[in-house]
Amino acid sequence: MTTLLERGLREEGYAVDVALNGTDGLWLATENDYDAIVLDVMLPGLDGFETCRRLRSAGVWAPVLMLTARDAVGDRVDGLDAGADDYLLKPFSFAELLARLRALVRRAPAERPTLLEAGDLRLDPAARRAWRGETELDLSTKEFALLELLLRRRGEALSRGQLLEGAWELGFETRSNLVDVYVRYLRDKIDRPFGRRSIETVRGIGYRLRKDGGT
Repeated sequence: MTTLLERGLREEGYAVDVALNGTDGLWLATENDYDAIVLDVMLPGLDGFETCRRLRSAGVWAPVLMLTARDAVGDRVDGLDAGADDYLLKPFSFAELLARLRALVRRAPAERPTLLEAGDLRLDPAARRAWRGETELDLSTKEFALLELLLRRRGEALSRGQLLEGAWELGFETRSNLVDVYVRYLRDKIDRPFGRRSIETVRGIGYRLRKDGGT
């Protein structure tokens, strides 16, 4: 199941790290800033309940979606009392897991809009669609993920490392030119055809998406 979830989430444009036991999951979640955590109850070593309790005790407040085959009300209560934000029973549909993750990510750490906007640049994370004005943009999965990250943090100067961590996954080296390549791809699709300059290069740091979308 882990392999299938990892593959499916990456195909949807998410950056994914995987831990196969509670101890490794606890370490990853305390060392990295995640938008959401999918946590199986039946983990070897520390189970999901205890892992979640320790995460909350350590001040990790990323939203947690618990997965379990246990359908007793008491087990669901235990998960929520341990600090989980939502609970999904096995077997489940991947579409439902995605919908629940989107809802959790919108809610934490602060409310997130269902439609991201900067000027006439718009992106719908749930529908996986984006527009410049009335023109729908044809974006690859990673172009979409990068644009979503820039829109969520519009106006902020983001380093290449931050963009790598947010739109890809651990394992890419910070000095990689991957970000520069994809920023160029994005500019060719969301800016140049429309005579805009929404993605700015911040010398010595990385890139920033203008709050007005370049209008």
